[in-house]
Amino acid sequence: MRPTPHALVVGATGIAGSALAQHLVDDGWQVTGLSRRQPVGIDGVEEVHADLSSSDEAVAALGGTEFTHVFITAWVRCATEDENIAVNSAMVRNLLDAVRPAGTVQHVALMTGLKHYLGPFDAYGAGEVRDTPFHEDEERLPYPNFYYAQEDELWAAAERDGFTWSVHRAHTVIGTAVGNAMNMAQTLAVQAAISREHGRPFVFPGSQTQWNGLTDMTDAGLLAEHMQWASTTEAAANNSYNIVNGDVFRWRWMWPRIAALLGVEPEGFSERPRPLEQQMVDAPAEWKAVSARHGLAVEDVSALASWWHTDADLGRDMECLTDMRRSRLAGFDGNRPTLDCFVRVFDELRQRNLIPVIS
Repeated sequence: MRPTPHALVVGATGIAGSALAQHLVDDGWQVTGLSRRQPVGIDGVEEVHADLSSSDEAVAALGGTEFTHVFITAWVRCATEDENIAVNSAMVRNLLDAVRPAGTVQHVALMTGLKHYLGPFDAYGAGEVRDTPFHEDEERLPYPNFYYAQEDELWAAAERDGFTWSVHRAHTVIGTAVGNAMNMAQTLAVQAAISREHGRPFVFPGSQTQWNGLTDMTDAGLLAEHMQWASTTEAAANNSYNIVNGDVFRWRWMWPRIAALLGVEPEGFSERPRPLEQQMVDAPAEWKAVSARHGLAVEDVSALASWWHTDADLGRDMECLTDMRRSRLAGFDGNRPTLDCFVRVFDELRQRNLIPVIS
């Protein structure tokens, strides 16, 4: 009988990390969830807290614990890409240095995303961009990117310490998490709730290209399955993978269906983008009123919605979708209908009393 694997999930309060921690617990793994300060709050997950930008904190929290698998789903956004590189690469380095002395780590999985192909925030979608669908074997773009720096730290530690690795490049992740910096489904749910409260239409904020072009997304539960699969499948070791739901859609098809789920009147692209950061300028006060009227659990809109991130995703002036053949050929056959993912998230938000129930 094989011993129970012990996973360390870094970023266990985020969309991806919380879904992964729950998935591993459900599958019988021993799970430790790491966050900086916020409680993880998942039954069966042992919590540890540390700021991984501090090597001393990383060692104090993790040193001596015998983890078999490490899953990295956390990052910190800084003002410039140079700062992103310095901080986020140090987090990976400090983490892997902290778990090294136990000598028990078999696999480390790193979650990144499509900025690998689109460029960092400082040059997002500008200049040279790879053609779609994005393939994992394309060369890196010719400018600094904290994803590349994280990969380099991972590969160096793997060569030094003898564990296998995997990199998971998700598109926009659909899930639930309070206080997460990148959360489109929750953001759209909050936009719709405010719009509904004031009798306003549900206005698509993005570009004409996104409205008409093909795209895809990644369900947090599917990402969890993918990361577990790569960490336990010999044929999948030591490779980078795109991970998306497996279907493609156009926002002009998806937007009215999301509107129907949220009880609002859809309004599509018209003449120019209408970013959420402009549409929702009064959202802090408006959401506080919505929260009070419906007795919701969270009255701080910034804990639920990330206007800037949804604007970045929906405002891109390029088609954006990925190729999944590398995973399929290696044996991963998971998939999700994206509309069903939105249904599940909106239902969960209502169950957790985070958005109003539609009467």
